[in-house]
Amino acid sequence: MSGGSTFWLLILVVMFFIFLVGRLILNQYSPLFLRVGPTTLPKGSFGWPVLGETLSFLNPHPSNSLGAFLQYHCSRYGKVFKSHLFLSPTIVSCDEELNYFILQNEGKLFECSYPKPIHGILGKSSMLVAVGDTHKRLRSVAVSLVTITKSKPEFLHDIENTSIRVLRLWKDKPQVIFCKEARKFTFNVIVKQVLGLSPDEPQTTQILEDFLTFMKGLISLPLYIPGTPYARAVKARIRISATVKAIIEERRRRRRNEDGISTNKSTTRSNSDFLEILLDVDTLSEDEKVSFVLDSLLGGYETTSLLMAMVVYFLAQSPSALQQVKVEHQNIRRVKKKDEYLNWEDYNKMEFTQNVINEAMRCGNIVKFVHRKALKDVKFRDYIIPSGWKVLPVISASHLDPSLHANALQFHPWRWESEDQICKRFTPFGGGSRCCPGSELGRLEVAFFLHHLVQNFRWRTEDDEQPMAYPYVEFKRGLPICLEHCPI
Repeated sequence: MSGGSTFWLLILVVMFFIFLVGRLILNQYSPLFLRVGPTTLPKGSFGWPVLGETLSFLNPHPSNSLGAFLQYHCSRYGKVFKSHLFLSPTIVSCDEELNYFILQNEGKLFECSYPKPIHGILGKSSMLVAVGDTHKRLRSVAVSLVTITKSKPEFLHDIENTSIRVLRLWKDKPQVIFCKEARKFTFNVIVKQVLGLSPDEPQTTQILEDFLTFMKGLISLPLYIPGTPYARAVKARIRISATVKAIIEERRRRRRNEDGISTNKSTTRSNSDFLEILLDVDTLSEDEKVSFVLDSLLGGYETTSLLMAMVVYFLAQSPSALQQVKVEHQNIRRVKKKDEYLNWEDYNKMEFTQNVINEAMRCGNIVKFVHRKALKDVKFRDYIIPSGWKVLPVISASHLDPSLHANALQFHPWRWESEDQICKRFTPFGGGSRCCPGSELGRLEVAFFLHHLVQNFRWRTEDDEQPMAYPYVEFKRGLPICLEHCPI
């Protein structure tokens, strides 16, 4: 290529770059001047060109606080303000009423709208990003599976056996990294419940290795460049999908063989996991079934393990709450025979344990905010949310609002003896048609694990350890806890 041609090619590249950046800046700042009739946009600022205020919004802070960004913007602009986040003009809501309105109008006025890189890693059929009829079909199946599963003795026994196995290995340990142990526990529970695999099977090890790679990419910088965590995560998802498809095919072959031997299908089905039920669902495609399995693994692994860590962390800070939890579980165990399994009736007796779980979610804020998009111009009070804008309902804002919860920054599980668990002020699992369908399973796992933990160990946390919002929540050092084995 001649020198002249190279020069003009360089000029074209520079001009294209200038045009692209100029368009991004124009798209960013033109909404500032939007007026619709007598209403206006909420107050706020758009920050830096292109990046907007995204970096400040994502700045790490303790998860039991709003963080400097939200505190500053709420004090200056009010609980609802405009910003520019994730490359989009955005309405941020820390208002209880607006948050509830947004969550209850999913598919009507607002729609789930996660950043495109999330779609790339979860897949287009994931229930977490799907919208419309696809989401309705996936969620309907999830609700049915949870309803069928949650009180089944086999599932409850699996949870309890896994709890006992994990805690048995702690007897001679002075310290454990709790988040690591919790993830081990939740993965073993969910992989057994979803795929019927035990911890020592080769496929379980393979799925766990790929799943850990997948999780690292999910919270990484979304750059699809070979060797980056994001690129490795996309490949890990492909491998997990292939493994799940192989398990599905093997299960179908087994079913054909069993059906050939006996016409009584109810007696020949040796598995009672999610996959066995999923195979009979005609409303989902093959890819949707695979995505459903991945969603189940993701929700049952990361969210539940983090909830366990929150409960253990906050109980260590509240000796009186821990003592009441101990008494509750001792009373349940006292009327049972030695080594007798817990059952659904026992779970329903764990009332104060449920208060502790609620308070850990309120204080810890596992989910800080959710991504939505306005489907049309929406009027709220005296301003408008423009069609096409991103909308971020900040769930943690209602949880930590002192006007909604007395002594909001204090861990006080007794508040739930009088406060309604199902209300606008408390939405740890989201709301409306996108409320987490597996929330009850997570509560079950935490309660059963806690039953054996409080009756066999005392523990304490390190003074400077705390949950941090990045905005995904994790403990700075994985929550090390010092143990003392003291079976009752």
